[in-house]
Amino acid sequence: TVPTLVEAGLAPRHVDFRPFVLTGANGVKVVPGGLTRVALREGSLVVNSSQGGGTKDSFVLMDDGAASC
Repeated sequence: TVPTLVEAGLAPRHVDFRPFVLTGANGVKVVPGGLTRVALREGSLVVNSSQGGGTKDSFVLMDDGAASC
């Protein structure tokens, strides 16, 4: 589980992180973020949206706190 912002504050939720990798003429680039699927109910293992989960954008921060590009 990870701390997740819910209406009452922070609460533990199960998540699944999906990173994205782009390929093209300039090679391969790992995007500095991705899609996080999150269980909306405490204790639920279901993270897909068709069965009651939700999604959140996620960003990977560099050591100085800035988003990596």
